[in-house]
Amino acid sequence: MALDSYVTLGRSGLRVSPFCLGAMTFGDGDGLGSGVADSERILRTYLDRGGNFVDTANFYTNGHSEKILGDFFAGQPGLRDRLVLATKFFGNLHPGDPNGGGAGRKAIIDQLDQSLRRLRTDYVDLYWLHNHDWTTPVEETLRTLDDLVTAGKIRYVGFSNTPAWFTAQAHTIALLRGWTPVTALQLEYSLLERTIEGELIPLALDTGMAVLPWSPLRNGFLSGKYTRHGGRPGDVRRAAAVGTPSEAEYDVIDTLAQVAEEAGASSAAVALAWLRTRPAVTSILVGPRRLDHLEDNLAGLEVTLTPAQIAALDQVSAPTLNYPAELNGRVGQMLMYAGATVDGEKTEVYPPLLNGDRY
Repeated sequence: MALDSYVTLGRSGLRVSPFCLGAMTFGDGDGLGSGVADSERILRTYLDRGGNFVDTANFYTNGHSEKILGDFFAGQPGLRDRLVLATKFFGNLHPGDPNGGGAGRKAIIDQLDQSLRRLRTDYVDLYWLHNHDWTTPVEETLRTLDDLVTAGKIRYVGFSNTPAWFTAQAHTIALLRGWTPVTALQLEYSLLERTIEGELIPLALDTGMAVLPWSPLRNGFLSGKYTRHGGRPGDVRRAAAVGTPSEAEYDVIDTLAQVAEEAGASSAAVALAWLRTRPAVTSILVGPRRLDHLEDNLAGLEVTLTPAQIAALDQVSAPTLNYPAELNGRVGQMLMYAGATVDGEKTEVYPPLLNGDRY
């Protein structure tokens, strides 16, 4: 697979690359990101390889990320319209202003206007709600976003980091009222963070929403730079910011390294290849700070894992899901199918049925 092997974003007609370039690290104001020159090299390499999907947010590096992208596209006439450009609203860039962020009508419209100014464009293709605003009626948020679609300022709507119940409620209201529905979900998902499999992944599968995992390497823990016996990145400031893996996480990291050795690939490439096999995942966000990071990530498009390798990674990283997910899955099949084979899968018998009388 290559970056120009495009995939459809959920139930929309939008075609995107299987890896999306995340620009969260564009702009080096905190010393942990990429300067303008490095950001542009990363962006150019991604585009030259056939990538067409770029993601940012209004508050990434205090707006500098959006400005870097806008300046780059302004210097490449005609390029912006050939790309799928996404940004997010919610983050407040105006200390002391209660309406500077969130998902109210005033906040959304102002945040979009400022993002369009920095991006030097008159529309964004995909506009994400970046977090759950529990103080704003969902109808206000949805109607505002629908108005912006009608006005041609945004094309599609996505939600990021929102609870499953809220996302389902919003999507249902939008469909019932004829407003723009939720097309995609941007969620943390990796071998070290799989709890979205309890409710958010089933929601996405049921509604046809695309899932875009962020932090697919879990802050670099799955990059191959961390080992149980002391190996860790040389960037002391970044290591201090993200911490170190736990013993349970090292179990996953060790298995990942073993599979990577079998596959003749890096741990990062295998972690990304595993994510590509997950249900509902459409495009994976990669956020390189250096050009070599991008190259290492893109190698994940070239790795094909065997069923045994996928099973090994599945098993070692199996999450503990919130009630009632585990009960519905394990006990539910026993109670419902009572040992029958359904859809090719043999189920267990609820134990009391084996020896008890039926009345």
